[in-house]
Amino acid sequence: MTEKETWFIVLEKEGKKGIGECGILRGLSCDDRPDYEEKVAWTCANIHLGIEILWEALIEFPSIQFGVEMAFQSLVSSSPFLLFPSDFTKGAKSIPINGLVWMGSEAFMKQQIEEKLAEGFHCIKLKIGAINFEEELQLLRFIRQHFTPEQVEIRVDANGAFDESEALDKINQLAGFKLHSIEQPIQKNNTDRMAELCKTTPIPIALDEELIGVFSLAEKEELLFKIKPQYIILKPSFVGGFRGTKEWISLAEKHKIDWWITSALESNIGLNAIAQWTFLQQNNRPQGLGTGALYTNNFECPLEVFQGQLWYKNERAFEFNFDAI
Repeated sequence: MTEKETWFIVLEKEGKKGIGECGILRGLSCDDRPDYEEKVAWTCANIHLGIEILWEALIEFPSIQFGVEMAFQSLVSSSPFLLFPSDFTKGAKSIPINGLVWMGSEAFMKQQIEEKLAEGFHCIKLKIGAINFEEELQLLRFIRQHFTPEQVEIRVDANGAFDESEALDKINQLAGFKLHSIEQPIQKNNTDRMAELCKTTPIPIALDEELIGVFSLAEKEELLFKIKPQYIILKPSFVGGFRGTKEWISLAEKHKIDWWITSALESNIGLNAIAQWTFLQQNNRPQGLGTGALYTNNFECPLEVFQGQLWYKNERAFEFNFDAI
């Protein structure tokens, strides 16, 4: 992927401005539809309906739900980019995050792993399933030869790459490296098999893609009750913004399921809002909020990754020109 499509909703009232980000990932977001831009235009034309009515009307467009929530919160905040004041936005506390290692050749992945460890990350997430499985096992062996589970927490994300018939065998092989969790080992919508895996797995399983496109509270609870995963991973742009994420969190905690929050390649504008909101949820587990550095043309902002933590540096201002829109 060399580009990311993003729309911004800008609200203005009595001289104040607010901004919200609507962004999709082609081929992954459930609202990757031909009528997406038309729905953004409809939202702007009907912004007078207010956040509650719009959220319900946009139930099949979670990234626009997120953009609308963010824009309204931005509008009523003391500054467009200070949405949820806290010790995080004061720069007094940070958010632990995982270091993301992207799929690629063995040499490329090994280089990334060494960089993340040198940068002070204590939790790394490896994308697996793209290269030979034996090479991936060798990469994990390389990490464990140098770092204990207490020193470095390892999460792996298969992105549904394992065949159903061999998934458990591969998970059993991975278990020898004392991994924290494996994300989405098989493709979504194979709920019977996923439930079996969650029941028998030696490694905690985290659902991610499985949550995309599940809209109603009843459907969400039915999914969690059937599969009984050990973790769920929540991307506000994919699951209905802050309100949708909170619904998943409430159901997960009801069913004794742990969770963490991840960004979905938002720009620093969306990432800023997600990070501020995430801090308020008081989940001390490393979050997946380190994607802002991937872009070559991102907006300058106060967010900074240092020693495996996401910090808010107040001395750095947001660079965003509302007049250019």
